[in-house]
Amino acid sequence: MKRKLMCLGLACSVGAMAQGNPNALPALGDGLEMSTGAERQLGDRIVRELYRSTAYMDDAILGDYVEGIWLRLMAAARLRGELRPEMDEQYAWAVLLGRDRSVNAFALPGGYMGVHLGLIASVDDADELASVLAHELSHITQRHIARMVSRQGQQAPWMIAAMILGILAASSSPDAAGALIVGGQAAAVQGQLNFSRDMEREADRVGYGVMTQAGFNGQGFASMFEKLLQANRHNDTGAFPYLRSHPLTTERIADMQARQQLQATTAPVGDGDSAMAHAMLAARARVLADASVDSLRAALAQAQEIGSLAASQLSARQAGLMYAGAWAAGELRDPAAAQKLWERLQALVTAHPQAAYQLRLLGAELALSAGDGSRALALLEPPASRSAAPIGDLAKMPRAQQLLRARALTLSGKEGAARAAQALQIWLAERPRDAQAWQLLSDACAAQGQTLRAVRAEAEAYAARLDYAAARDRYAAAQDLIRRGAAGNDHIEASIVDARSKQVDALLREQMRER
Repeated sequence: MKRKLMCLGLACSVGAMAQGNPNALPALGDGLEMSTGAERQLGDRIVRELYRSTAYMDDAILGDYVEGIWLRLMAAARLRGELRPEMDEQYAWAVLLGRDRSVNAFALPGGYMGVHLGLIASVDDADELASVLAHELSHITQRHIARMVSRQGQQAPWMIAAMILGILAASSSPDAAGALIVGGQAAAVQGQLNFSRDMEREADRVGYGVMTQAGFNGQGFASMFEKLLQANRHNDTGAFPYLRSHPLTTERIADMQARQQLQATTAPVGDGDSAMAHAMLAARARVLADASVDSLRAALAQAQEIGSLAASQLSARQAGLMYAGAWAAGELRDPAAAQKLWERLQALVTAHPQAAYQLRLLGAELALSAGDGSRALALLEPPASRSAAPIGDLAKMPRAQQLLRARALTLSGKEGAARAAQALQIWLAERPRDAQAWQLLSDACAAQGQTLRAVRAEAEAYAARLDYAAARDRYAAAQDLIRRGAAGNDHIEASIVDARSKQVDALLREQMRER
């Protein structure tokens, strides 16, 4: 599982395949670079396989946290002129989480970004996480991937994609001879596919500027370098694959320390609220990265050991451990232990709004696991909004809150499912690539007996993950319902099914031509 996700980092490390000076950077206007559209196609080709991997996960709570940092960095990159309009428009700009304990993050072609849960779990604060994301964002905005691939000629992008997919095939079917051959060829060059020194320095320089422009403390860059350097000194055992594609040098470290000294007097300072919220989310990443029964039991036992301490004695880290224990108890079907830890934490986070919000989301998850939609809804909706607030306002909730709310409403019956569907439709009108939201819309429609709409939403969930073959199958099922008259008189929905079915067929044909 780990190898499936880690190997995709190859897509951002193709420098050694370039001809000529490995450290030379072609200028962006020298005519050598691949187009932004071609790079996006290459990224889509790789990512649709990643979506199928068991290592990929869509955790909305961690996703909101990472995306919140990512969007701030992108806004800063726009202000600095690093993010050009054509890239902004054509690239995917999507962050994908990987269920992997290793410390790693990687840029992929076309504006995709991969983040291992191990990275979130290992950083001390949002500033350190922002430093890694800013560095990777700068690899994308400076078009390092395209600039290296373009040296290989027009066939190189597809060759690289095939190489990465070969490693995926070999890792999932090690007994398949053909996959082993392709995977072996890819593995033979994996150690050589690293960013050049000039590209690393450029990503450091641009990334630091983007990070500080976005309001993060530049000390996070320096402290993250120190973590990586310490791992390097201990002969990296594999827990830090980031070091292999982004090798540290004394020059890079010295440069970052100098930049930090110049700006130390103006660096923003973190607060206890954000520290506690981060500790909770880092703990969540740890338990999600390894959700085996033994690990869950260990997390619960550790939380129960510190659960008797007075609130004044609890540090942010210990609050994170209690959060992990409560989540683990829910997974272990021990609602009493989960509720006890949750209530203990509730008293601790009263003065910390960000941490209190994360705790409400956790409480809603625990309630839904126990089948208590009413309690989940009470934690997710302010009392005044449950009937009076316009549905459009509710649709502006953060993604995690929105999706948990949809689950809670659907669980409550037909009327609640109708409210969930209405909010999700507004949400998806602006975010049509949200596969999990489409699946929840399918569930909400099914709960109302709207079979055709449920099947179409399920088809859109597959399409959002670029699985056009599965989407076509679901649209075929929807068309069969229409032919048999099982869809009722929903003529508008039938027209949408017909139009989208044709569009998905065209996308599938285009996808097949790439093979």
